[in-house]
Amino acid sequence: MTEGRMTQEKPFELCVVIDDDDDILLAARLLLRAIFGEVLTFRDPESAFAATAGLTPEAFLLDANFSRGATNAAEGFEWLGRFLARDPQAVIVMITAHAGVQVAIEAMKRGATDFVTKPWSNERLLATVRTAAALRASRKAVAQKDKVAMIAAAPAGETPLLGTSPAMARVQQLIDRAAPTDANVLILGENGTGKELVARELHRRSRRAERIMLPVDLGAVAESVIDSELFGHVKGAFTDARADRIGRLQAADGGTLFLDEIGNLPLHLQPKLLTALEQRKVTPVGANKPVPVDIRVIAATNLSAGQIADEGRFRQDLLFRLNTVEILLPPLRERREDIPALVAHYHALYARKYARPVHPIAPELMAALIAYDWPGNVRALRHAIERAVILAGEAPFGIEDIPLRSHGSPEPARIDRAAVVEAPPPADDMNLERVERRLVETALMKHGYNISSAAAELGLTRASLYRRMEKHGL
Repeated sequence: MTEGRMTQEKPFELCVVIDDDDDILLAARLLLRAIFGEVLTFRDPESAFAATAGLTPEAFLLDANFSRGATNAAEGFEWLGRFLARDPQAVIVMITAHAGVQVAIEAMKRGATDFVTKPWSNERLLATVRTAAALRASRKAVAQKDKVAMIAAAPAGETPLLGTSPAMARVQQLIDRAAPTDANVLILGENGTGKELVARELHRRSRRAERIMLPVDLGAVAESVIDSELFGHVKGAFTDARADRIGRLQAADGGTLFLDEIGNLPLHLQPKLLTALEQRKVTPVGANKPVPVDIRVIAATNLSAGQIADEGRFRQDLLFRLNTVEILLPPLRERREDIPALVAHYHALYARKYARPVHPIAPELMAALIAYDWPGNVRALRHAIERAVILAGEAPFGIEDIPLRSHGSPEPARIDRAAVVEAPPPADDMNLERVERRLVETALMKHGYNISSAAAELGLTRASLYRRMEKHGL
């Protein structure tokens, strides 16, 4: 085993590379040190399996063949299954010198996140592994949501979405009716309202529940590679296309494709997606022959109904194809009666997670929480409760434990975004952590907690911005 360590901060912590070729291990380690703080390399999967017990790498790179002369990927598939059985949230990218679309499809059906071939393009490998590592972060968030549902002890078959308000009752009814069908669903809602949670519930209760649900965050994929990511490409289709690559639509065959932030799909690719959905066939970039696919599409966007109905932004024929059923998730400010139950739920969850006592909630604090507008919706409320559980003392939770933007009135707190954006940081404060926190907070408020817009202004991906929000308790 060899390992590479870097002292400067990297976007991700740990990557594990497993291949029987020492040259491949060295090349991967040198390349991946650019984005990982630590890269562990192994010549055989058994050693890797033993050494990584208890670790949670953001990404694995796993060779498909280890025995001399083997080309059928059987060994890679076996170890892929063992790693996923130990950690179902593991993100594994398979690598092989023997490319083939059928092998790629089989790898992804068995749970691989992606597939690369030797020799690889350094840029493509970095992009693939970076996307995989970001997916690991999103899976951790999904796993946390699953724990929330378990702790709430919801009866079997009941959606893990929390809330009994009339607005949420309507959402539940739509899920009940749409989930068992193959109808495409469009989920509308502000950031933090739980769109991905609804998508996963629709899949869990569908006839495709035993098959893959493949999420694609179109807000985190560079526009230049969206075509290849969605539809795949054939060898030689463009520069660096050194092998066939399976697209996400084909990888989701038989299951559900979740297109998150569909409003970010470029206009010039929207006709291609429409054709694929109508004909149930995908034509990879550079190919002449379409490939049949059987998928159910669930899409989500933080655009309003009016914005996505704008012809200059989104084709209406594609919209009609996607929104056979449309589910509008209400912002938290429109279902304030759910806030006490949400507070109690997350309070119990994080008290258990951090082994802290469950403190009473002071009446004046509960009144302030109900009155607050919650620009980040349920996600912001969850973070606020988690922070309070970690930092509060032994006394009941009070106003000082969950600082909102305004406590002087029972009216919903309002944020003066212009004042926040224009307020310069103290000239003598050079602390990097505080400066970063101010920049992130300023961008979020400037864009009304629109994650995609704030991330673009900061020059970050959505996943990177989420990590910084978690880091700074935002």
